[in-house]
Amino acid sequence: MKLNEEVVALLAQKGLKIATAESCTGGLLAKLITDVSGASEVFDYGIVSYANAIKWGQLGVQRQTVETFGAVSEQTASEMAQCAAKNAQADIGLATTGIAGPTGGTPEKPNGTCYIGLYYREKTKVYRINTGLSERAKNRQAFAEKALQLVKEELNG
Repeated sequence: MKLNEEVVALLAQKGLKIATAESCTGGLLAKLITDVSGASEVFDYGIVSYANAIKWGQLGVQRQTVETFGAVSEQTASEMAQCAAKNAQADIGLATTGIAGPTGGTPEKPNGTCYIGLYYREKTKVYRINTGLSERAKNRQAFAEKALQLVKEELNG
């Protein structure tokens, strides 16, 4: 069974709903979830908030958070996950914000850096990963797979 199939099955088994808020993955998380037959039982909402104005205008992230810490930050990922869950009235909010490359990286946040926000049971955890890659497609895929892996691990206890 593929990872996305495992996650959808776990969510369905536990009667949980998931919502996504994506920046660097550009909708790939939502696609991977909805590629699975039966995903409509566990997924109602996904937003691609690529632009900062969408993060605060549509998603609900506080503008001050993005302006203070940056779009690619632990704080922004945390708020994105919380807002996704709140907006969808979902049990889980899953967010990605990062630098897929090949441009845009800095010494502090090089290409391949992603913050993954996971909101579940009134708590938010944020994970920072770095693939060490500058290849956009590979980074986006790695970010999305890591996010789903984190959901699987969280649900398995």
